[in-house]
Amino acid sequence: MKTRRSLLIALAPLTALGVLTACGSGDAAIGAAEPEAKKAANGINLSPEQNRVHTPKVDALADRLPEAVRKRGTLVLGVSATSNPPLAFHATDDKTLIGVEVDLATLVADALGLKPEFNPVSWENLFVGLDSGKYDAVFSNVTVTEERKDKYDFATYRLDDLAFEAKKGSGWTVKGPEDVAGKKIAVGSGTNQEKILVDWSARNEKAGRKPVDIKYYQNTSDYYLALQSGRIDGYLGPNPVAAYHVLSAGQTEIVGRFSGAGAGLQGKIAATTKKDSGLVAAYAAAIDHLVENGTYAQVLKRWGLDGEAVKKSEINPPGLPRTKN
Repeated sequence: MKTRRSLLIALAPLTALGVLTACGSGDAAIGAAEPEAKKAANGINLSPEQNRVHTPKVDALADRLPEAVRKRGTLVLGVSATSNPPLAFHATDDKTLIGVEVDLATLVADALGLKPEFNPVSWENLFVGLDSGKYDAVFSNVTVTEERKDKYDFATYRLDDLAFEAKKGSGWTVKGPEDVAGKKIAVGSGTNQEKILVDWSARNEKAGRKPVDIKYYQNTSDYYLALQSGRIDGYLGPNPVAAYHVLSAGQTEIVGRFSGAGAGLQGKIAATTKKDSGLVAAYAAAIDHLVENGTYAQVLKRWGLDGEAVKKSEINPPGLPRTKN
């Protein structure tokens, strides 16, 4: 078995929704281990010198901000301290925050003429910070849900997708419940993807097929060790995590991809702000500008997430349904 250090190098900081992910009920990352050692893999820059994509200030966008924020000159942002790559994680110096969420939030701040100020905290404290007015926004793989819309405003910037990951060359494709019947599939406990997998297993049994043999592990690294050793057939997690791992480690492949909201609704990831803060329209307009000037696409391509691009930011779109008690 590989040591923790050599594993982290090999997985090049793999790492959402899952992972507990933004699609989950808890939405934190599953056993996210702080990378002890990292190196660039397949061209991915993990150093503190990110050469991050930037964009000029647009006065018309800045004018949409509340006066107090404009005068302050900073955009105070919350990000999850337990996210996995490529969302928000530490560079090789174990100090500098990097990742797609950091890059996109920086671009939004650029367009609004503000300096981004990042605060990495635990998942639950992201929302505590929003509630108290400490944070202007959270960029942390937060899925739009109907329950969250009661307290927060959302400006979407990525699709919320899940992915089945298997060993490279598996010859396996997942299109629906029948393709996982009898398979050993790992998933994060308490996540939305677990709910989907449990539902699929029940549907298989009802149709006379074998149920899914669902497996649980504590850490992301454990999932990938089990996958490589053949103890599981696949891992269902957030697409960003899977896409990054495929790109960085080169040992696995994505064999199926689905909306994090389940059938009938496309899940969406959004910049999250306190309801009626007066900020959400500025965020949405800034995101639209980034889509139009091409910097948005540059960031997603950089982290292997081209497939999660949106054409336009939506304010408070339909979200995951309310939890039934």
